Amino acid sequence: MTKKEEVVDLKPSKISEEQLKKVQGAVNKMNRAQLEVGSVELRKHELLHGIANVKDELVKIQGELKEEYGTFDINVQDGTINYPKEDDEANS
Repeated sequence: MTKKEEVVDLKPSKISEEQLKKVQGAVNKMNRAQLEVGSVELRKHELLHGIANVKDELVKIQGELKEEYGTFDINVQDGTINYPKEDDEANS
C-alpha cells in the first residue's frame, strides 16, 4: 500500500493586526466622511427650500407694493420709492 501524502496549505488565513488596524481606520474615515457629506447635503437641501420660500414671500410683498404704490422698485436701505419716470417729465 502507498501512503497518501497530506498537502498542507501554507497560505495565511488572516492579515496582520497592524494591517487590520490600518484597513479599519481607513474604512472608519470613509464612513465618517460619507456621513458628513450626507449632513452637508441635507443642510443644503434645507437652505435651498428656505430660499424658495423667501422668494415666494418676496414676490407676494412686491405685489402688495405694486398695488399700493404702482411700483415695487424701492431702495431697500431706506425705503425710498423709485417711481417710474413719466413721459411728460422726461420731455421737459
